[in-house]
Amino acid sequence: MKSIRWTPVARLAMASVLALGLTQCDREPREQPVDAEPIIETPVPEPDIAPPTTLDRTAFLGAISRAGSTYATGVAPSGTDPLVGRTFAIRLPFGCDRPAPAVTADSDRGVADAGLPTVTWGPENRTLVLSLTPENWSDSALIIGSGAANRWEAVEGFWVTRPWLGSEACPTIARDPLMGGAAQADPQTVGLASVHETNSSRLGRRDGQAYRFTVRGEDGRAPAPSPMGYRVVLEGRFASFPDGRAIRCRAAGIDQRPVCIAAVQLDRVAFEDGSSGSVLSEWRP
Repeated sequence: MKSIRWTPVARLAMASVLALGLTQCDREPREQPVDAEPIIETPVPEPDIAPPTTLDRTAFLGAISRAGSTYATGVAPSGTDPLVGRTFAIRLPFGCDRPAPAVTADSDRGVADAGLPTVTWGPENRTLVLSLTPENWSDSALIIGSGAANRWEAVEGFWVTRPWLGSEACPTIARDPLMGGAAQADPQTVGLASVHETNSSRLGRRDGQAYRFTVRGEDGRAPAPSPMGYRVVLEGRFASFPDGRAIRCRAAGIDQRPVCIAAVQLDRVAFEDGSSGSVLSEWRP
């Protein structure tokens, strides 16, 4: 093969052509990087936490206060009562002071304390007796005046003591020594009426029989009362009076606090230790 002999001029021309080609390659547009789309963080909505459907002591007393205020205005509430059908779990602290003396055969404490939880010493102060006797409210003005006399065969009442106390524990206020002896308790103004329809099942009805539990000490010794007393737990569902309301109030005058009671159907009654919260005994229909 015959070789090509480059003259100096040819070499210079060829070098110019190659240089121009390389320059054109460098001038070709380079692919520009594509800007990444910004990452937008979508806030995760907080889950809606529904309010508890079961009313505790504080919520129940709030409903009682509103019902009493509405009654005092003289305006009848309208619309559906949202309380009807809702569940409740209300604790009643009791035995916050020293236990009462043992009940004797001729004592009328059972009548005086109807509807109220009590703690008394047993015979010879060897035991503690927790007791709650429902009060018969079938013939009370609040029931008769509601028009439910023929609808309800039995109405068993329980008082919610110290309605100014939202806490489920015993009050710890100290007694003023200048006040002398024990102060007279205020009249009861808030209650739960356990209603039983006419011709309904008799399960759950007490018919005057008390809920009772005996606390015994160890090794035959007398038990020590709980430092924070005891609690009665009432659980169930709100019923309604013939007017469709769960709470009914009544007062003798404008300067008296109305007595308000709620119609309920009880599902559970229990005694608890006020210090530990442990269940001592319970009853279910």
